[in-house]
Amino acid sequence: MAFAPDAVLETTLNLLGFVVGLALGIFSYIGFKNTGSPTLFRLNIAFFSIGIGFGVVGFGYMTELFILKYAQLDSWIQTLGIGIQTIGYFFIAFSHGIKSFFPKSRYFKSIIFPLFIIPGNSIEHIIRSISFILLVYGTIETIMSYMENRKRSTIFVAAGLGLLALGEFLGWYSVVFPKSILYFISISTKITGLGALFIPISQVPLRGGMKLGGSV
Repeated sequence: MAFAPDAVLETTLNLLGFVVGLALGIFSYIGFKNTGSPTLFRLNIAFFSIGIGFGVVGFGYMTELFILKYAQLDSWIQTLGIGIQTIGYFFIAFSHGIKSFFPKSRYFKSIIFPLFIIPGNSIEHIIRSISFILLVYGTIETIMSYMENRKRSTIFVAAGLGLLALGEFLGWYSVVFPKSILYFISISTKITGLGALFIPISQVPLRGGMKLGGSV
């Protein structure tokens, strides 16, 4: 049985995301053990959730492709994986001390709410919308933090969260326009975002605790 190149690429990218997310989770856990920082504990849960979400999709699709020999991949696997990743995004936003799920700004709401009301919404569509909101919140809070402390590591955090948000936005569009290259660009962008976060997070065990955007 010949496998579609798109399916193999999708599986490979998700497995790569699993490895990167797991590595970030390990470094966050080491930092938590060394400092006892509750923020690093939340980030530990966040990155492990994101990595597991990628892993559910990657290993699920790999099982269907190489063991069960399915010709078409089940969409529920991807929906489950995206849902688990969203839990991780919530903990990232929570690390900023999120006070409310939706922002109070009417202008911001006018941008966000259309993500939920486009006809033909699916569960994956809604989950991606929630992920996008959480990541945008984290990006904005990190940029504001950078304006206050001017720490170089904060730039990497803001860039990482921004790329994750862009990846989820492109993933949202890939649901609206299925079978397009947007999905693969979405995964690649999210992995790049995790890579940007790896730079400051990997230094935590060496220099002590940190908060996304500043010190604990």
